[in-house]
Amino acid sequence: MTDTTPQGIPTLDTTINEPALDAGEVDLALFMLERSRATFAWKVGGLDADALHRPFPPSQMTLAGLVKHMTFVEDDFVARWLGAGGYGTPWHHTTADDWPGYDWRSAAEDSPAQLYTWWQEAVERARDAWARVTADGGLDQPAAIEWVEGSPNRRRVLVDINAEYARHLGHADLFREAIDGLVGEDPPQP
Repeated sequence: MTDTTPQGIPTLDTTINEPALDAGEVDLALFMLERSRATFAWKVGGLDADALHRPFPPSQMTLAGLVKHMTFVEDDFVARWLGAGGYGTPWHHTTADDWPGYDWRSAAEDSPAQLYTWWQEAVERARDAWARVTADGGLDQPAAIEWVEGSPNRRRVLVDINAEYARHLGHADLFREAIDGLVGEDPPQP
């Protein structure tokens, strides 16, 4: 069961588990993804609907849109890029006509509890998928997606999802500071 705040908002896990000092490539790449997820959780977590849905002009971007977008990224990288699972609840009733940008637009209708729960569920699906694919041939195996140039390997997929978090952690960092002054690089650890 997920912990919640007194307002019923799911508490996001911000724990960073450091790898061994001599960890290999796969462990370090997955650690970087987990560290980015923990930092993202810290920057977007614990907010009410007003804070999550607040735009930051001139952009119309909101933290709610960012959470839902990263939920889609987690699901899309697992389902389409790795071919290792399906899409979660928020995407079950979408059609091709809803895209592009459905993840960003539709977040305006979602509660903090929905957004946080969906993101946590997508992260869990992705963790399971990464554990399976790294155990099944590692990162050198081809990914499930085909590009014009051919099929990238799983290593490229892992690098690309890390890049997606890196891109959006900057947004989350600035937006959260504007909301309540929260700043810092990594979430405080026990």
